[in-house]
Amino acid sequence: MHLEIEVDLHYAAKQPGAILLQIVPSSGADQTCLRSDLHVTHGTLQSRVFADQKIGYRQWLRAESDFACTYRGCVAIHRDPVVFSKLAAQEFADIPAEVVPYLMPSRFCHSEQFSAFVQSEFQGAPSGALVAEMCAWIDRKPRYDPAASLPGATATDIFHALAGVCRDYAHLLITFARAIGVPARFASVYGPEVKPQDFHAIAEVWLGDAWHMIDPTGMSEPRSVVRIGVGRDAADVAFLTSYMPLNFVAQCVQVTVGQR
Repeated sequence: MHLEIEVDLHYAAKQPGAILLQIVPSSGADQTCLRSDLHVTHGTLQSRVFADQKIGYRQWLRAESDFACTYRGCVAIHRDPVVFSKLAAQEFADIPAEVVPYLMPSRFCHSEQFSAFVQSEFQGAPSGALVAEMCAWIDRKPRYDPAASLPGATATDIFHALAGVCRDYAHLLITFARAIGVPARFASVYGPEVKPQDFHAIAEVWLGDAWHMIDPTGMSEPRSVVRIGVGRDAADVAFLTSYMPLNFVAQCVQVTVGQR
């Protein structure tokens, strides 16, 4: 599958300052950027640095009184479907060093608060089947409501409110998975099925000695999403981080299935 991606961002800067941007898709074993063009119309590109786990990269920019950019890309996805019921959790002692941090609580995912709940709600040993059951619970219980989600909301907040958006659903699944000893991380992605079209968030879980995508909103399938980057939670994978005040002007994300 090929996905065509178009992104347009426009913000007004109250004062000159630095912006850290992460909107360019990563290339790896399961997806390849065939075409990738980031064009800054207001602001100056300064440098490019690797993102977390060297999956994708971030770009430092300098903005003066305005910041605007466009991204146009085409990505080929070659990712096989996964049957979670057949995936086993890895023994703790066998988890690779670079995966271990994704077992631990993070800024938005306080998994230490959920041990008792997940043990009582989800029966059985840690496995792909149990993660799929957690995903189904999250898809069923909270309501998808942009008005109910605040930028600083943690998985704990969403658990009690039972309302949020994709980042909140992803945080909740990551928190549940870590609470049963399954490493889990946040993934920023593009997906053609996402409604309304925007940057999307899903989870990835470490099972059977590999990372596997899973979307607790039910909007997207792993075989049809493009990974931008990964992190412990949303704080590590923000599409735009500004180090001065910014005012929103316009933003548009369009993802379509290509004809190749």
